[in-house]
Amino acid sequence: MSNNNNKFFDSLVSKTKIYLIIIAILLLIICIIKPILILPALIVYVLIILYTYWTNQKRMAEVSEHIRDLTLNVDNVSKRTLINSPFPLIIVETDGSIIWKSTRFVSEFRDVDINPILDEVIKDLKLEIENNTKLRNNQISQKIVIGNKNYKILGEYVKSKQVDKKKKYMATLYFVDETEIVNLKSDYNNSQICVGIAMIDNYEEILQRTSGEEQVQLFSQIEKKLYDWASEYKCLVIKVERDTFIWICEQKYLEKIEESKFNILDIIKEINVSNKIQSTLSMAVSTEGDSNYEKYQSAKNAIDIALGRGGDQVVIRKNGKYTFFGGRTQELEKRTRVKARSVASALEELIQESENVVVMGHTNSDIDALGSALGIYRLAKTLGKPANVVSSSIGVGLGNFVKYATRDEEYQKAIIGKEKALEITNSNTLLVIVDTHKKSYSDVPELVDMAGKIVIIDHHRMSTDYIESSVLTFQEVYASSAAELVTELLVYSNQNIKLTNVEAEGLYAGIMMDTKNFTFKTGVRTFEAAAYLRKCGVDIIKVKKWFQSDLETYNIISEIVAKAEIIGDSIAISVYNKVDKDANIICAKAADELLTISNITASFVIGNYGEKICISGRSLGDINVQIILEKLGGGGHITLAGAQVEGMNIYDVKEELIEKIKEYFLEAGN
Repeated sequence: MSNNNNKFFDSLVSKTKIYLIIIAILLLIICIIKPILILPALIVYVLIILYTYWTNQKRMAEVSEHIRDLTLNVDNVSKRTLINSPFPLIIVETDGSIIWKSTRFVSEFRDVDINPILDEVIKDLKLEIENNTKLRNNQISQKIVIGNKNYKILGEYVKSKQVDKKKKYMATLYFVDETEIVNLKSDYNNSQICVGIAMIDNYEEILQRTSGEEQVQLFSQIEKKLYDWASEYKCLVIKVERDTFIWICEQKYLEKIEESKFNILDIIKEINVSNKIQSTLSMAVSTEGDSNYEKYQSAKNAIDIALGRGGDQVVIRKNGKYTFFGGRTQELEKRTRVKARSVASALEELIQESENVVVMGHTNSDIDALGSALGIYRLAKTLGKPANVVSSSIGVGLGNFVKYATRDEEYQKAIIGKEKALEITNSNTLLVIVDTHKKSYSDVPELVDMAGKIVIIDHHRMSTDYIESSVLTFQEVYASSAAELVTELLVYSNQNIKLTNVEAEGLYAGIMMDTKNFTFKTGVRTFEAAAYLRKCGVDIIKVKKWFQSDLETYNIISEIVAKAEIIGDSIAISVYNKVDKDANIICAKAADELLTISNITASFVIGNYGEKICISGRSLGDINVQIILEKLGGGGHITLAGAQVEGMNIYDVKEELIEKIKEYFLEAGN
C-alpha cells in the first residue's frame, strides 16, 4: 500500500510543479510589461508557493490516514479468515515449534495422537526446504494419511530468523481432506477391467498320448476347475479355441488372485486321469490399454512370454512391468514337428527375399552360438545368398574350434568382426540371431536397428526384454540348444543341404556342450539331431578334444570347487575373484563340476571378467536356477542359467545372490 501512496503523491507533486511554472511565466511577462509590479508579483508568487506546500502536506496526511484505516481493515479480515478457516490450519517452525493451531485443526484431530505425525511432517518439510526439492515459489504440497482419512497438506513457508548460523523457517499448513476423492479414485481403479488369456500347455501331447475317453475326461475336468476358479473370483471365462480361454475380471479381484499366487496352476496339475501325462496351464493378464481390445493385445504378448518361458506359469502386465508366478516345473518336450517345418519354409522365403544374410550370436560367444550360426550360414549359401557370421568375441571354450574352422579360406572370409558387420548391414539385410533373444546380449546390438528383417532362433526361456521387432521367432525352451533347433531347420528344409565337416561338427559340439555330453536336458529330438549330424561326418573324438581344459584351467576349476560354501544343505556357492576375460567359461565349468558332488542339487559360481560380474547357475532340476538368476537380471533354463551384474563388487553380488536364493525358497513355501 505504501508504494501506491508514493505514486499518488509523486503524481500530485508533478502536476503542482507544472502549475507553479506556468504562474511564474505569467508573472514574469506582467513584470516585463509593467516593471512597477515586480515587488507585488514576487510577494504573490511566494504566497502561492507557501499555500501550495500547505495543501500538499494536508493531502498527504489524508491519504496516509486512509491507507492506515484500509490496512487495519485488511489485517482484521485476514485474521478472521485464518481463525475461521474451513480447513484445519497450523503454523509451525522447522525446528519443531508449533506457533498456532486453528480451532478446526484441534477439533479435526481431537481423537488422534497428532504430535508424532506432525513431527514427521515438519521433519520432511525441513528436508525439502533445505534440499530445495519438490517446492516451487515457496509453495508446500504433501500427501499424508491420518487415521482412516487422506489429507493433502498445502501451504507456504518464509524465512523467519537465523539461530547459531542455522536458517529457520516458518510455514502455514492447511490440511485438506481428500478422503472422498481418494476413495472414488480407488473404486474407479478397482472396477477397471483386466483381460486375460489361459492356454493348456500340452494340448497336442495329451491328444497323442491318451485315448479318446481319457481326453474327454481330462479336458472336461480342466474346464470345470477353470470355471470354478473363475467363479470364486467373479471372473468371466470364455472358451475361444480347443486349448485357449479368454478370462475377464475387475482389478480388485486380480489383486486377490495375486494374493493366492494363482493357485489355479497347482489345481490343474493335480488333475490325474492317467499316469501317462500331467496337464499344465499357462496364463497371462494385462491391465494396460485405453480400451479392452488394447488390453487383449497386451495379454496376447504376455502369453507369448509365458509360453516362451516353458509354460506352467502366469505373466501379469501391469504398470509397465511384468510379474511372474509359477514356472517351477521342467519343460515338456514337444514331439510335434509341424512348427519346425513351417519355420524352415518361412526362413527360406525370408532369405530369398533379402539382399544378404548376417548371422549373429550372443556376446562372449560359445560353440553353441557359433555352431548354430554356421548352420544358418550354410542354408543361406545353399539358397545362393551372400552370408556372413558375426563373431566379435571368442571365449576360451571356442578358441580351438575357431582355429580349426579358419584353416579353410571360406570361413576366414565368412566369419567377420563388428566393423565389417556394420558395413554390410542395411535395410535389405536379413539378420538371424541365434542362442539369444535379447538385444543387450547380442554380439553387436547396433545390427538390430540396422537390419531390415530379424529372425530369432533360441532355446532360452523368454525374458521381458526380448526383441519385439522380429518377423520370425523359433523359440522352443524344450530344446537342449540352439544347435538342436538349427539342425531341425536344416533337416526339414526344402533344399538339399550338404553340411561341411566344420559346420556339422560345430552344430554337434553346440549340442554336446549344452547337454554336458548328453546328460542334461536331452530329449528324443536331441538324439535325433545328433544322429543326423553324425551321418554328416562328425568326428566325435575331435569334438571332445575341443572341450579339453589345459592343466592351468583345470587347476583353477579345482580351486573354485575346493572353496565352495554350502547353503541350505544342498546349494553350493563359490567365487572366482581373479579378473579374467574368460571368467564366464571357467565359472560355467566349475558350476558343472560342483553338481557331481553328492547331495548338491544346485550350484552357483561367481566370476569377474572386468566390466561385469558373471554368475553361472546349474541345477539337477529340483531347484529352478533360472528364476533365481532372473531376479539378478539374468535368465536361462531351470537347470542351466546365467546372469551379468554391473556396478557391484564380487562379494556384494554373492550376498545379493544368497538373498535371492532365500527369496526363492520363501516364495516356494508360500
